[in-house]
Amino acid sequence: MLAVIDCGISNVRSVLNALAAVGATAQVVTEPGEVDGATGFVLPGVGAFGDGMRALESRGWPAALESAVEQGLPVLGLCLGMQLLASAGSEYGEHRGLGLVPGRVERIPSAPGLRIPHVGWNDVSAVRSSALLDGLPAEPTFYFVHSFYLRPDDPADLLATTDYGGPLAACVERGAVYGCQFHPEKSQRDGLALLANFARISASC
Repeated sequence: MLAVIDCGISNVRSVLNALAAVGATAQVVTEPGEVDGATGFVLPGVGAFGDGMRALESRGWPAALESAVEQGLPVLGLCLGMQLLASAGSEYGEHRGLGLVPGRVERIPSAPGLRIPHVGWNDVSAVRSSALLDGLPAEPTFYFVHSFYLRPDDPADLLATTDYGGPLAACVERGAVYGCQFHPEKSQRDGLALLANFARISASC
């Protein structure tokens, strides 16, 4: 069973619908005490970094997710959820993150003609192989909505990039911790394939 974390920082219904569409068993959880039997965690999120961390901290999720990762249980962060995996974020001030993927979340650099936030469909290019991307096209297309992005400290944690005024991290992977800057639940075929891969990863734990 996948535990989809709901701390009021996202609409989890679309994530649940997408997981159901690929045959995954998922349940919304709001508190760490509700996760007995979970084989993996999905952390969706929209909004500002600081607000997201405060929502997680208010319910004890940072320690719970750290414990889950120590046990080898996979965690998948989506959009803001991926950013919250970082050590720190600079959106509206300096904020501490979950620290599951060492790195910083910074604003997309401005460039002439570049619209921020980045909203729309973009191709993604893998920089290494991963079970999360198994069976996807060489350059799958996903739907993005973001103004900030994660810069991992360790280049080995970078899984895939997207080009928006330059290469930005689209996916990260560190051990059993995964992140997608885009919204797979809104990305049709390629997004569903990625979520199905994560469900298989979780089922094998």
